[in-house]
Amino acid sequence: MDATFTAWDVTRYGGPDVLSPVSRPLPHPAPREVLIRIRASAVTRADGLMRAGHPKFARVFLGLTRPRAGLSGTCFAGDVIALGEGVTRFAVGDAVFGEAGLLFGANASHICFDQDGSLVKKPQSVSYDEAATLCDGALTSWHFLTRIARLQPGERVLILGGSGSLGTAAIQFAKALGARVTASASARNAELLTSLGADQVVDYACEDPLKRTETYDVIFDTLGVSSFGAARSALTRHGRFICPVLGFRLLRDMVLTGWTRGKTARFAAAGLATPAVHREELSDILALMANDHFAPVMDRTYPLADLVEAHRYVETGRKRGNVVVV
Repeated sequence: MDATFTAWDVTRYGGPDVLSPVSRPLPHPAPREVLIRIRASAVTRADGLMRAGHPKFARVFLGLTRPRAGLSGTCFAGDVIALGEGVTRFAVGDAVFGEAGLLFGANASHICFDQDGSLVKKPQSVSYDEAATLCDGALTSWHFLTRIARLQPGERVLILGGSGSLGTAAIQFAKALGARVTASASARNAELLTSLGADQVVDYACEDPLKRTETYDVIFDTLGVSSFGAARSALTRHGRFICPVLGFRLLRDMVLTGWTRGKTARFAAAGLATPAVHREELSDILALMANDHFAPVMDRTYPLADLVEAHRYVETGRKRGNVVVV
């Protein structure tokens, strides 16, 4: 077993250049922990926001003056190589994937993880690269569509930012739930979104998707590019505006609409749900994959040593689906 492991340090808030590789002693799993050799980990827009400390009020959770956790990465897939005392859910050799959340440290060669955390076994039919992405776009989109919006069969949904990790997952999930799907994207991504099941694709460079004549039961702003106020006229009488990017404006709109029975703004910190909820939702997603109702869209793969370049690419805003480091 290696005496050390490789990880990526985040010593201060800033751009991709604040990331630096570090070598640390390989940890021994504590009671009820497993030691995992990571095969792939995701590089997400959310990772970039947390690395930069945006929005600034999030630093209450991340660290006021610098990232408290100090390491990069939240979503990973790999193999269990050692067990702590009392581990019963996993065995050495199990292929697993999960979410480190605010503990971070997924962009690394190894990680110690609580067996009762957001960790599940990886089916053989799912690659390590694909599994490493499921706790980001897929888990967040499934959580928002099913638990926050409570999307119903026959409803109309508009997905803003259809070509990213959340958007490409949301299109497939909404179709699997029986909804009629409209998604916004650049013209170059229209064919991709149609292939994923979108009934209509709106080129946001030519047309504002919120100013069309059609109204929607759910508007899912996957990128935080709009607002409840801008979307209100495009919502049906009991329409729901959902967004995973929390800002003061969205928080205000949630408070103002939370007591009404009409149009509402909704948010939830999907990543902070309990591990039991995460495991249940990941089981739902794996079932959809097994029945060919969902497949994560993979864009680029980088070596772990090129994590800075992977972050730079994600920050261009041009990625299609998911980016991983291996």
